[in-house]
Amino acid sequence: MLTLGINATFHDCSASIVRDGVVLAAVEEERYTRVKHGKRPVPFSTWQLPYYAVDYCLAEAGCDLADVDHIVYAFDPALLKDDIAPEGRIELPLEPSAQWQGRGSPWDGLFLSSIVNAPRQLIDGVPLHLQKRFRSDTLAHVMERWKFLEHHLCHEASAFLAAPYKESAVLTMDGRGEHTTTSYGHYADGRYDRLRQVCLPHSLGLLYEDVTRYLGFLHSSDEYKVMALASYGKPAYLNEFRQILQYDGDGGYTLHPCRWEETFGPARVRGTEFLPRHSDIAHSLQKVLEETVLEMANWLYRQTRSRNLCMAGGVALNCVLNSHLAKHGPFESIWVQPAAGDAGTSLGAALWLDRLQREDGSSRWAMDNAYLGPRYDDGEIGAFLARSGVKHRKLTNVAETAAELLAEEKVIAWFQGRMEFGPRALGARSILASPRDSAMQARLNELKDREDFRPVAPVVLEERAHQWFDSRGKPRIDAPFMLFVFDVLPEKADLIPAVRHTDGTARVQTVNAQQNPLLHDLLTEFEARTGVPVLVNTSFNTRGEPVVCSPRDALESFWTSPLDALLIGSYLVEKT
Repeated sequence: MLTLGINATFHDCSASIVRDGVVLAAVEEERYTRVKHGKRPVPFSTWQLPYYAVDYCLAEAGCDLADVDHIVYAFDPALLKDDIAPEGRIELPLEPSAQWQGRGSPWDGLFLSSIVNAPRQLIDGVPLHLQKRFRSDTLAHVMERWKFLEHHLCHEASAFLAAPYKESAVLTMDGRGEHTTTSYGHYADGRYDRLRQVCLPHSLGLLYEDVTRYLGFLHSSDEYKVMALASYGKPAYLNEFRQILQYDGDGGYTLHPCRWEETFGPARVRGTEFLPRHSDIAHSLQKVLEETVLEMANWLYRQTRSRNLCMAGGVALNCVLNSHLAKHGPFESIWVQPAAGDAGTSLGAALWLDRLQREDGSSRWAMDNAYLGPRYDDGEIGAFLARSGVKHRKLTNVAETAAELLAEEKVIAWFQGRMEFGPRALGARSILASPRDSAMQARLNELKDREDFRPVAPVVLEERAHQWFDSRGKPRIDAPFMLFVFDVLPEKADLIPAVRHTDGTARVQTVNAQQNPLLHDLLTEFEARTGVPVLVNTSFNTRGEPVVCSPRDALESFWTSPLDALLIGSYLVEKT
């Protein structure tokens, strides 16, 4: 049985495909279209479907669209119908923003109509060059197999059905779904019970978006920059944010409106300098978010008494928050979906519907790595390099050559195996460098045209991680998805200064030989040469661009940035 999941409502459009409980593929649309997040999250963009991502999933499953048994869309328009079109009709004036006098936004009807008509758009709107895997299907057949699923249920399922737990508490937090912004539940004995939800206008994700916009960043895109900026600030505005965001004492919270410029002064204009108060605002927001979510987690633990917590939703990509919960919260272990944002809802939708349709409903898959995207073999890569006329050579030992270059303080692009699903580069489409020189962070930020305050992250051998980072009393650090921060051990700080953030932490990725054998070999070779089992790992892209996907993307990014070498499959391309 094949189940195709689609996310296309807000941003991070994606597709995932599951066969009998096992995930075959999952990928974001941006990796193909080269448009960051797939599209901007505006109401009238809901007609855009992730055709390239769907096409890739079908190719990985070896089938056409007509062969898929179930198609599930990670948003349920029926939950909004009574709010927007109670009589089954929508109104849209010719000049919506100028003439609209109805309720809500003038775009709400178009937003809802595009989602309702997604099955028709899937058949009728497919680009000409992708029609091969779509043309055998019909609208009638698609409608028979199509299902809409609640947005937050898709987030929840992406967590508890992918986590390595048979039983867990579940917490999802994002900007918004249909109405819901936060959801709590308990997964046990193959059954999921929803415990509580928080609905609009109260939203942790929208609060973080508002501050992101106020600080001159792009909302629904640059929230991670606010998290990084927070490390440079002081808690000067805690009282203000505690008035804006208040825990209700019973698991939920209330968000009060804020006039940002009246409260905090003029908003920062993009491209202007960062003032100390900007860092203080980011820091205070982060601290109040941590306080509130810790209270929410304590409530959830009292309801479930579970040892485990799994999380999803865009707020769960806040690795500083995740680490605060791990350090101060009641749960013994926390698992965060690596595609925690909206991209992951296509995965959750497919997993949930697959589970419902299978008679045994058993768990057959756990997400121990995020390598679910496209791969290119040496034949494809070699042919492309030859066709491009680029000087290259084939290597007998990729890890050994890469380690030699890195030990010489060269910066390399690393294009190997299946691409990662989710926003983090985890050693398949990465830029790698030595962490031993403190100047490397500035060098990489300049190379990628990033803000000076942005940290770079370490990837480390799993078996060595506890010797370099504070394992919080545990015998090992298990962080394969780069979603938690750890303190750099004081005695190691001077050996890896490039990955040590201003607050003494690092956003760690651990790697073992089962998850990524080639990356593990590279770290082992680098340790043999330098005594350091750690590398800098940042995404293979430049500012404003999605992570590279294809050999063409890799070559274009390599030649338009000051990288020293590209290791792509078994091939090496160097700049003289």
